[in-house]
Amino acid sequence: MPDVAFGLSLWGQQTSWADLLSAAKRVDSLGYDHLATWDHLLAATGDPNKPVFESYATLAAWAAVTSRVRLGLLVGANSFRNPAIVAKAISTIDHISGGRAMLGLGGAWHEREHDAYGIDFGASLGERLRWLDEALSVIRPLLDGVEVTHAGPRYVTNRLQLNPPPVQSHLPITVGGKGERKTLRSVAKYADIWNAVVSPDEAARKLTILEGYCQDVGRESADITFDLNCKIVIRDSEAEAESVMREGLAFNEMTVANWTERNFWVGTPDQIATKMRPYVGLGFRSFTCELLAPFDAETMSRFISEVKPLVDQP
Repeated sequence: MPDVAFGLSLWGQQTSWADLLSAAKRVDSLGYDHLATWDHLLAATGDPNKPVFESYATLAAWAAVTSRVRLGLLVGANSFRNPAIVAKAISTIDHISGGRAMLGLGGAWHEREHDAYGIDFGASLGERLRWLDEALSVIRPLLDGVEVTHAGPRYVTNRLQLNPPPVQSHLPITVGGKGERKTLRSVAKYADIWNAVVSPDEAARKLTILEGYCQDVGRESADITFDLNCKIVIRDSEAEAESVMREGLAFNEMTVANWTERNFWVGTPDQIATKMRPYVGLGFRSFTCELLAPFDAETMSRFISEVKPLVDQP
C-alpha cells in the first residue's frame, strides 16, 4: 500500500500574521505533504469581525518562505472571484513556489461575508454549485495551456490563454464538498483530489456514487485522490486532548456541539490512527487536519511523526 499523504490546514482567523507565517514554515520543516488555508473574508465563527487574512495573498507569501510542501486552499470560495482570475493567481503562486501549487474550490456557504462585501451569493446552493461546475470548465483547460473562449451562462472569456502557464504540466485541482447530485459529478469531471468531511458509512455511499459519475465521463475513480477533512488534538491521554480542544474552541467562540459531526478526533496517537484506518480501507490516501488558532504545536508535530507511521502500516 502506498504511503498516506498528510497535510494541515491553518485557519486564517483570530491569529497574527507572524504566527500564521511561523506555523507555515514549521509545517514545511516537519515534512508534511501539503499545507492549506481556508478562504474566508470574515471570521466563520463567533464575531465575524475578528481578524482574518485573505487566502491567495497568504498562499503567495507562504510560497516564498517554504521549500517543499504543496500549497493550496481548503477550499476556495468559487463565488468570490472570476475563475479566469483564479487560474491566473494560482499559476502565479505555482511560479513563486517552484511548482508546488494546488487549486482548491468549493461552492461557498458563508452568506454574511458575501453580503458584507457585496458579492452575489446566488439564489441557492444549487445555483452556486452550477457556478462551480462552470468555473471548473474554464479553469481546467486554462491551467493545461489551452486557449479558452467561453460564453456563459455565468462566466465569459475571449481567446484567453495563461502566459506564463503554470510550472506544473498538470496543476492539481481539489474540489471540496459531498453533494451527491452536483458536487460529486463535478469531482468526477474535473478533480484530481476530492476533499470532504464524512463518516466511514457516509464515505462508502459517496464513493459508490462518485464511481458511477466517473463511469459516465469515461474516467477511472482511481485517478482521484480521496482526502478526508478532520480536526485533531493529540496528547498522551484523551482527557488532556479534550481539554486542549475545548480551549481552542472557546478561543474561536465555538462550542463542542459545533463539531459533533465534523470528524473532530481527540486522544493519543493510537486512538487517532484507529479513527483513520477505516477510511484507508475505503481508499482514502490523504488526510488534512484543520488547526484553529492558536496553532497547536504539539499536535502539529505528533500527527506527522507518530500518527503517520501507524497509519502507513499495512
